[in-house]
Amino acid sequence: MKKQGMFKQSIIAIIAILALGLNLVNAQVQSTEKRYIRIGSLQSHFSAYGSERAWNNRYYEGLRWPAEYPMQDNSVIKRFWIGCEDFKDELGSSYEKYVIYFAASFVDEALFPMELKQIAKFEPPYVYVDGNNITAPYMDDIDEINPNIVPDRIIKNVVNTSMGLTLKRTIYAFSQQYHDNYYIKIFTFVNTGNTDYDDEIELPNQTLKGVRIAWGTRYSVCREGATVIGGPQQWGKFSWTTRRGEDYAAHATEQITLNNPIVDWLRCGFQWAGQGDVNTVIDNIGAPDYTGTGRLKAPHHAGVAILHVDKSPDDHSDDPNQPVVLGWHAGDKRPDIQGISKPNEPQMIQTYNTLLSGSPYMGLGGNERFDEKYMESNPVPYTVHNDAGGTNIWVAYGPWDLAPGDSITIVEVEGVSGLSRTMAELIGKRWKKAYDDPNDNGPFELPNGTTTDDKDVFKNEWVYTGKDSILLTFSRAKRNYDMGFQIPQPPLPPPVFQVESGGDLIKLSWAASPSEGDPDFGGYRIYRAVGKPDTVFNEIFACGKGTDNPEIVHSYNDVNAVRGYSYYYYIVAFNDGSNNQTDANPHGSLHSSKYYTRTTEPAYLKRKSGTALNQIRIVPNPYYIKASAREMQFPKEYDKIMFYNIPGKCKISIYTERGDLIATIDHNDGSGDEAWNSITDYRQVIVSGIYLVHFEVTENIYDPETSELLFKKGDSITKKLIVIR
Repeated sequence: MKKQGMFKQSIIAIIAILALGLNLVNAQVQSTEKRYIRIGSLQSHFSAYGSERAWNNRYYEGLRWPAEYPMQDNSVIKRFWIGCEDFKDELGSSYEKYVIYFAASFVDEALFPMELKQIAKFEPPYVYVDGNNITAPYMDDIDEINPNIVPDRIIKNVVNTSMGLTLKRTIYAFSQQYHDNYYIKIFTFVNTGNTDYDDEIELPNQTLKGVRIAWGTRYSVCREGATVIGGPQQWGKFSWTTRRGEDYAAHATEQITLNNPIVDWLRCGFQWAGQGDVNTVIDNIGAPDYTGTGRLKAPHHAGVAILHVDKSPDDHSDDPNQPVVLGWHAGDKRPDIQGISKPNEPQMIQTYNTLLSGSPYMGLGGNERFDEKYMESNPVPYTVHNDAGGTNIWVAYGPWDLAPGDSITIVEVEGVSGLSRTMAELIGKRWKKAYDDPNDNGPFELPNGTTTDDKDVFKNEWVYTGKDSILLTFSRAKRNYDMGFQIPQPPLPPPVFQVESGGDLIKLSWAASPSEGDPDFGGYRIYRAVGKPDTVFNEIFACGKGTDNPEIVHSYNDVNAVRGYSYYYYIVAFNDGSNNQTDANPHGSLHSSKYYTRTTEPAYLKRKSGTALNQIRIVPNPYYIKASAREMQFPKEYDKIMFYNIPGKCKISIYTERGDLIATIDHNDGSGDEAWNSITDYRQVIVSGIYLVHFEVTENIYDPETSELLFKKGDSITKKLIVIR
């Protein structure tokens, strides 16, 4: 019996150990985990270890604005350090300066991610195109639904550090149309004494002396712009940096109003793409597409503003004299801390005494407006310091002494703004016209209403309006923060939006917004794009207050669709604006975010199966390879060739004139239409010549009304396709 009792106790002990192990596993988060926010015009990811590096082994990803267009990523890196003085670690080793660098390589040594989760205010809508749930891949973004939160999304991130200083990071995101291009980030640093993953407090009695915090942030502004300016711009080599808010202390108690919505006294730094030394054919500002339409590919301005810094652990009012530095620094010049151990203490001391304390490392930084001081003498930004990594926005805070349990909170906003896509196309098109015609000297109208005869001055002045745009973004975020995040809210989007392709129309239907019962609810608006989802959408229907259709409905038939074209849609719910009367943003109607319901897969007019092989048509035929001719065929789908009136089930084989098979399409959806992107199965673009298109019926097809056999399996016909350069 005694042996049985001992055995039983051993089993209980083992179970307890296993349970403890499970708790330890559950308490930590993998360093590679990320959460994505995809609800507004600015979309990005956030990493478990407390900071973001944009490189994803293919390109620099993050801070996409405007998010509906490809290659609009602006993020490159956010270098992040914390440090203190006279520190003794849990093993008893003493450090004159102790510094931690927030990077994935330091996870499990100095960084211990404990929590990363995203909370949503409501369940994201389900969006279907022809029965396919296109929102399904993004449902894992959400960990929790909480209807009581104020923002649309909150990300909570907790990271313990080997210093015993725990980072609690909270990120707020809004979908309201005037506040959807920024994130408000609340950083709270708590002296918990917890130096690893478990609940044990390793440093319960240590006061952290001289705590300092610093960031070095760089933007590509933006990734697409690098295709014009030159490859190195993808990591921000040619980005200009500037700052504002030198006199913030004199304005700290002022309120920003609608009458004066843009102020330059906010503590902020931001960047835009400057001149490069790779592409010297054109003036690089704005990255005009000089070999294409002229569209400005880099009108973006991205940056950070400081909304609040605690004065001390005992005084949580804003300290107008923080940060200790707000300026610029050479991007990749820094002491190289290889690990968190005594052999790395010299690099820790260097980092603490320079980047964390406001003294530029190797003298390659400053507190002034980088652009205004150096642009005239150094048109290419990085030549100021010759760091090929580019230039960072440099911000440093502190110092504070934190006793056990003490905390310091810093609040920042990060945002992106600039010319809209429509304006980028309009200004770029006018610039391109003059670029192609050396005799075109304008006049070109500038933003202030005056004119110039210089196409580059015209282009650049419009790009530089992005400075006011990013300052407006920061100002709105400041108002939002000062209001306790109580900005006017738009109605909730429809929880379900369905798009169904049909023979003569495309049917749209939606479930009622949960806000329909609100007294200020207005109705719905539907927008449509033709050819591709990353283009301008136009309103095609509205119902409710102030519209031509005052009765609120939950379906609409798009009878104006054209056969062969691709269509994309989104729906928004809107209110009457009666709740939007504060200084938070312009007054008027608010609407739900288009990003909740925007379709990214096409709907078409799908005609019935053809009834005779001799009715098959190939459109266009001939097919013109020349771009100017292709643009007249299918809007924004210049490579598309359509096969009309085909059997509902057939195999389409495309051959060269000499009989080489270059493409095969299995048509199985039962309709009479099929598209081909003029690309071979070997991923090659077709060339001019004569092609033979063979249609073979793959199963018997009957008339659905008369049951008459229309096509017999094996029936076939060959049509000729002519391609002209």
